[in-house]
Amino acid sequence: MKKTSPWAWIPTLYFAQGLPYVAVMTISVIMYKRLGISNAELAFYTGWLNLPWVIKPLWSPFIDLIKTKRWWTTWMQLLIGAGLAGIAFTIPTEYFFQLTLAVFWLLAFSSATHDIAADGFYMLGLNSHQQALFVGIRSTFYRIATIAGQGLLIMLAGYLESSTGNIPFAWSITFMVLAGLFLALWAYHKFILPHPASDKAACEVSASTLLHEFWATFVSFFKKKQAGIAILFMLLYRLPEAQLAKMSIPFLIDPINEGGLGLTTEQIGFVQGTVGIIGLTLGGILGGIAVSRHGLKRWLWPMVWAISLPDFVYVYLSYIQPSSLLLVNICVFVEQFGYGFGFTAYMLYLIYFADGEHKTAHYAICTAFMALGMMIPGMAAGWLQETMGYPVFFIWIMICTLATFGVTALLKIDPQFGKKNE
Repeated sequence: MKKTSPWAWIPTLYFAQGLPYVAVMTISVIMYKRLGISNAELAFYTGWLNLPWVIKPLWSPFIDLIKTKRWWTTWMQLLIGAGLAGIAFTIPTEYFFQLTLAVFWLLAFSSATHDIAADGFYMLGLNSHQQALFVGIRSTFYRIATIAGQGLLIMLAGYLESSTGNIPFAWSITFMVLAGLFLALWAYHKFILPHPASDKAACEVSASTLLHEFWATFVSFFKKKQAGIAILFMLLYRLPEAQLAKMSIPFLIDPINEGGLGLTTEQIGFVQGTVGIIGLTLGGILGGIAVSRHGLKRWLWPMVWAISLPDFVYVYLSYIQPSSLLLVNICVFVEQFGYGFGFTAYMLYLIYFADGEHKTAHYAICTAFMALGMMIPGMAAGWLQETMGYPVFFIWIMICTLATFGVTALLKIDPQFGKKNE
C-alpha cells in the first residue's frame, strides 16, 4: 500500500477541524449582530451551541464501535460543508434566525463528532514519534483556521457589506465561500487520507459492554482526589472570559451612542480575528515555555493575574470610547495575550488532573466541564449587558475575576509537574 506523508493531510485536517468551530462560536455572533439580533438573544442562543462539545463524551465511545475513524472524519466533513451551504441559503429568508440556528445546531454536532474522529485518526495514522513531531503542526494549522475564519472571512463579509449595501446578501456569499472551501477539503481528504490497518470498527465489543466500561470510567473520574475542587476550577476559572467572549464583539460593533465603539465588520475582522488571535497565540506559546522551565506550580499565580487583570482594558474602552483604531488594537492584543498566557495554566491543570488510569477518557470529561463553564455564563451575558450597560457590565467582569482567584487558591499541584526534567 502506498504510504501518504503526514505533511499531506495533517495541516489540512486540523485546518478543517478549526473552521466549523470558529463558524459556530464566533462568526455566528458577528453575523447575528450585523443582522440586527439583540445582545440578549444572540448570547443566549449561540451560548446553547456549546452543548455538543459539553456532551460529546457521551457518544464518543460509539465512534469506536461503528465504522472507522476515516469514515467518520470524511462524512462529517461532507455534512459540515452541506450545513455551511444551508446557512448561506437560509440567511435571506424571512425566518432566517430560526432557520440558521437550526443549521448551526447541525454544524455544532457534526463539528464535535469530527473532533472526536479526527483526533482518533491522528493517533491511528501516526506512530508515537510522528505524533510528538506533528503536535505543534496540528495546533498551528488550527490557529491558522481561526485567523482565516475570524479574520479573513469577516473582512470579506465587511467588504461585501460596504460594496453591495446588502448585509444579508454579504453574509450569504461569505458562507457560500466557506461552504465551497470546506467541500474542497472534504474532496481532498476523501482521496488523500491514509487507510491505517488499525483503523477498524470495534466489532468484538458490544454496545452493552461499552456502556458498562464507559460508566465505570465516568464514576472513577468523580472518585479522584480533589475531584470537587477540580470541577469548580474547570467551571469558574474562566467565568469572566466566558461572559467577555460573548459581549466583546457586540461592544466593538455597537454604535457610539449605544455605548459601543462603532467598528465596521472589516475592522472587526482585523482587530478581533487577526490582531487578537496573534496575541492569544503568542501568550499561549510563552506560557508553555515558562511552565516547561519552572513547572506549573511556580507559574500558576502569575498566570491567574495574566488572565484576569487585562480584562480591565474593556472597562477603559467603554468609558473612553476612543476613535483611534490603533488604541483599540493595542487593548485587544493586551487582553488576548494575557488570556493566552493565563489559559496555559488551565489546560495544563486539566492534563494534570486527568493523569492516571483512563486518562484519555478523563481528559474528555474535563473538556466537557470546560465547555460547560463557557456555555452557562455566556448565555446570560447578553441579558446582563443590556440590563447594566457596557461600562457597568465590564466592571462586573472584573468582579467575576475574584472567582478565578478563589478557585485557584484551593488547588494542590505537584511542584515538579510541567518541568522539563520531570
